[in-house]
Amino acid sequence: MAGDKATTDVLARADPDALINALPDPVLTVADGNRIVFANVSAENFFQTSATVLGRHRIDDVVPFASPLLTLVQQVRDTGATVNEYAVDVGTPRTGGERLVDLQVTPLSEQDGTIVIVFQLRSMAHKIDRQLTHRNAARSVTGMAAMLAHEIKNPLSGIRGAAQLLETAVGEEDRTLTRLICEETDRICTLVDQMEVFSDERPPETKPVNIHAVLDHVKAVAESGFAKDLTISEAYDPSLPPVLGNRDQLIQVFMNLVKNAAEAILSEGGDGEITLSTAFRPGVRLSIPGSDERVMLPLEFCVHDTGPGIPEDIVAHLFDPFVTTKATGKGLGLAMVAKIIGDHGGIIECDSQNGRTTFRVLMPMFTGERDQPAEDKQDHGGQ
Repeated sequence: MAGDKATTDVLARADPDALINALPDPVLTVADGNRIVFANVSAENFFQTSATVLGRHRIDDVVPFASPLLTLVQQVRDTGATVNEYAVDVGTPRTGGERLVDLQVTPLSEQDGTIVIVFQLRSMAHKIDRQLTHRNAARSVTGMAAMLAHEIKNPLSGIRGAAQLLETAVGEEDRTLTRLICEETDRICTLVDQMEVFSDERPPETKPVNIHAVLDHVKAVAESGFAKDLTISEAYDPSLPPVLGNRDQLIQVFMNLVKNAAEAILSEGGDGEITLSTAFRPGVRLSIPGSDERVMLPLEFCVHDTGPGIPEDIVAHLFDPFVTTKATGKGLGLAMVAKIIGDHGGIIECDSQNGRTTFRVLMPMFTGERDQPAEDKQDHGGQ
């Protein structure tokens, strides 16, 4: 009982504004006319402006036009009851595109017409959930890949061999057809080989890797080949610790992402830029496949491009097998990227709008012995 009384006394002396400012969720209070009369610290961060500036605006000014939030506020005023709404996009160009939140809108009983709005951020949880779906989708082709390798590749070898024998016994006109059979057979074999990679369930061989050395290698290859006419810039955090990964597989991941970015820009005439960035973002935790441990994913590696963006109806399924925006694409590249990152215990997500697409990879850092050297000296650009 004494403890309960002490707790009550502490709460009674606490500053209400200090308590609200300590909340991790953005909180706004709006009065009659939807004027903003209070914003906590999290709301300042969310809307990227100060409470003083927010106080000069109406809620209509800081959320998208015709946002469901405005309807919810009016509904609460009309009914006097709390309303919850899930997965509402309150993003604006100022706040950087899509911002999915869960909303709780409730009346302030002590003041008529005053409404409290709580924005519960769900973006990372939502992205992790989608990433786990992508990862399961990639694994769903494992059995099919093994079946394809066994049931298709062997007969294809026989078809190709028969076509080569026919080529020696037919005229020049018919040889065109036999060569076509061989070429198409080889194309199918290549596709099956790509599919077969999904059936490899062995964990990657990992060691401390300097991600800047990986990105510099990818950049050098791109600038001398498929992106030689494009600008590729860097925004590296030079203090970034090593990532625990497989260097060859990480090169494969970022080579795929940079190549996709280059193709997107070139499809619009080639006037654009690719930016490779790294940063330390603490706070994200995820379970590693096959382990009960939950690890931090503080290392963020991004590939940004200024291409035309990805259609909204495809973004949610972009890492699923056989989903592609390319007319001649097979839809396996990004599925393989998702599998590799998932095997490394990380996640990958895509944010896309017209003129700005970002592929964001979050991965764990190396936490072994401090004196164990990274693959390359860990400094800016790995130089």
